[in-house]
Amino acid sequence: MPVRSAPPVTPPVPYTRRGRPFRLAVPPVSGILRPRLLLTGVLVGVAAFLLFCWGLTLGDYPVAFADVVRALWGAGDPGTVVVVQDLRLPRALTGLLVGIAFGVSGAVFQTMTRNPLASPDMIGLTAGAGTAVVAATVLGWTGGLGLQTLGLLGALVTALLVYTLAWKRGATGYRIILVGIGVSWICTSATDFLVARGNRFEAQAAVGWLVGNLNGRTWDQVSDLALAMAVLLPVTLCMGRWMRTLQLGDDVAAGLGTPVQKVRLALLLAGVGLVAFGTAAAGPVAFVALASPQIAQRLAGTSSPPPVVSGLTGALVVLGSDLVAREAIPGTELPVGIVTGVLGAPVLLWLLIRANRAGSGG
Repeated sequence: MPVRSAPPVTPPVPYTRRGRPFRLAVPPVSGILRPRLLLTGVLVGVAAFLLFCWGLTLGDYPVAFADVVRALWGAGDPGTVVVVQDLRLPRALTGLLVGIAFGVSGAVFQTMTRNPLASPDMIGLTAGAGTAVVAATVLGWTGGLGLQTLGLLGALVTALLVYTLAWKRGATGYRIILVGIGVSWICTSATDFLVARGNRFEAQAAVGWLVGNLNGRTWDQVSDLALAMAVLLPVTLCMGRWMRTLQLGDDVAAGLGTPVQKVRLALLLAGVGLVAFGTAAAGPVAFVALASPQIAQRLAGTSSPPPVVSGLTGALVVLGSDLVAREAIPGTELPVGIVTGVLGAPVLLWLLIRANRAGSGG
């Protein structure tokens, strides 16, 4: 009696725990669709937009939430449109863009160094930008340059100094962190000296900026920061594939065809640009670049901080902290950096404890 063969079994669509592979013919794009990552990005983005609009309702002239949404599109009462778009929108946009810049920059450095403690404020980049801006404010050595340019130069010089001192047949993430902490203290000491040397009004202006502040932001800060991010964000996101290979280690990344040192230097420059322009616009807002990528990574369930979700989380943190700073003490608007410092310090302690338990904390 002949034996009937079993019908051919159609192989299932490949599926991994982290997502489903996809491939498009036009445009020629392939990748892995991660539903949890996509959903997290949408939810965090919506939450950031709600906080953005909520911040625009606050002030001496209260505006309803629905009126704010209409005023953003130029509709509604003309007086409300003027209040929202001309008086309050620059501050809200500065907070939004600074949060995105710090969040993406933190994700870049933590992925590049494979260390959750590596962030621009931990390795001295924000301190270097702050030293340059304070020196220009106190000493008057602007050279015809704006604060944005001076902050960029200060962060860039600091980054190149850290990268050079950490170089030993290549620059590993561990050496970058150790050298960066030392350079950060040098820049902080120089800033303290400059503040002590300046007169009372210069010192007050410098200290108010060094804490991290959104008060009195204008369209000048918004336009410069938006232009810088329009250039740097696409460049950073386009290097996402190489960022993921660096997460596997230098030897494995080199074996997969990644030019390790060139990619690390390019990511360093892109991250420096983001944090420098953000620092020049609102000051070194503490712990945003450190905490936002870690929060985003745990919300999205990824192996490394996702840059887009990290940026949106940074915006959520800055906008939420600004609301707390404005409403915590009636009649007083605290600098946003005070609130992010209070919220970020426990995150830093948790990361240190976790690193020590894992045997990577020294």
